[in-house]
Amino acid sequence: MTINKLRFAPSPTGNLHIGNARTLILNYIYSKAIDGKLILRIDDTDTERSEEKYYQSILNDIDWLEIDIFDIKRQSEKTEKYQDIANRLIEQGKLYPCFETDEELNRARKLSLSRGQPPIYDRSALNLTEEQKNEYKSNGINPYWRFKLDREVVEWKDLIRDRQTIDCGSFSDPVLIRADGTFLYTLPSVVDDIDLEITHILRGEDHVSNTATQIQLFKTLNASIPDFGHHSLMVQKDGSRMSKRSGSLSLGEVRERGIEPITLINYCARIGTSDAVEAFQTTDELVKNYDLSKISRSPARFSVEELEVLNKKIIQNIPFERASDRLAQDGIKGENAEKFWNVIRTNINNIHEAKKWWDIVGDNPIGNNESVNKVVITAAKELLPEDPWNENTWSEWTGKVSNRTSLKGKELYLPLRIVLTGETSGPELATFILLLGKDKVQKRLDNYI
Repeated sequence: MTINKLRFAPSPTGNLHIGNARTLILNYIYSKAIDGKLILRIDDTDTERSEEKYYQSILNDIDWLEIDIFDIKRQSEKTEKYQDIANRLIEQGKLYPCFETDEELNRARKLSLSRGQPPIYDRSALNLTEEQKNEYKSNGINPYWRFKLDREVVEWKDLIRDRQTIDCGSFSDPVLIRADGTFLYTLPSVVDDIDLEITHILRGEDHVSNTATQIQLFKTLNASIPDFGHHSLMVQKDGSRMSKRSGSLSLGEVRERGIEPITLINYCARIGTSDAVEAFQTTDELVKNYDLSKISRSPARFSVEELEVLNKKIIQNIPFERASDRLAQDGIKGENAEKFWNVIRTNINNIHEAKKWWDIVGDNPIGNNESVNKVVITAAKELLPEDPWNENTWSEWTGKVSNRTSLKGKELYLPLRIVLTGETSGPELATFILLLGKDKVQKRLDNYI
């Protein structure tokens, strides 16, 4: 029985940004939808730009998102395997050495364009004799290596874009190995997909043009060809491209904003699709009826404001059991913690904001505000109900204060809110005063008289 396998393949050359996260999350949700396994493949063949700190950052981001990874592989550990495959391709005549400089290639491209011809490499290196190749090498010029494409039309049924065709006669033979012997993306990627028995590849549409080359490589190596799916890219709100270098919001910055992992998963799984973004509490709800064909061909525009609004909706429905550990980290614990959470969660944007209200409920003094209508406060103090208090205490108390002062609405409630909380907005006072209790309410009223 074939096990469905997908892979997420970031390069450790920077922190993951929102665009990367979307690809990761789409792979994760789809792997769950087809009962598959997700593998993390670290594309670290670029030794100059790859850094261990970014590798650790990727692991931290995935751990924060609570995404299950079946296995982790690093390309830097497989250089010998890639070289063995390259040698096989050289023996087959599918990889051939080239010696042109960048200047020579640029001149050739300009000449082709001036003649109204496509700037395709002319394969002149295939005509080099062994003597000429040795002369280049004796002069210290090492070859770079191109993959000899079959000049054919490659077709595949894309999981997202449906039928795709690419004419391999319309572009140059791709370079797979640099002159310094290091590998570019394509060869290690295909070798890994074969070794890991990857069955499905989900990635951004910027890789569509690579697919024909990779399909030919799979065929040349007598390997099964995975199912490919290319999703539209996520762009900034202004339409500009996301990248590590352009300052796109990193996952670390997302965490600092207090965004819940499930919020980001909800957002990335649904943005740019025909389905509305919803405030699901679990990934299982996203997996139900998951359909890649619902992903639009248009770019998905990221909005941090939309993300934060979604986060607030999710926070409002997080049960205490799921929030308790993080609340405890901010000192919010004890027998009243659950009651407190259920009162304030509808008025916070992220869990860390609960600490502010925990402090307000505590014994911390509330600052004096001379602009408060003390007529309201005097009446409130004189009419303060005796214990025990319940859910009707607030309405009964403020009703009496209203009758005494002839004030209603904001004129009545805002002074009381400021005196009791030090804030002009916040949780429903009918439930909040039950957290405070009569003694604290009495004390705060006294501070204004």
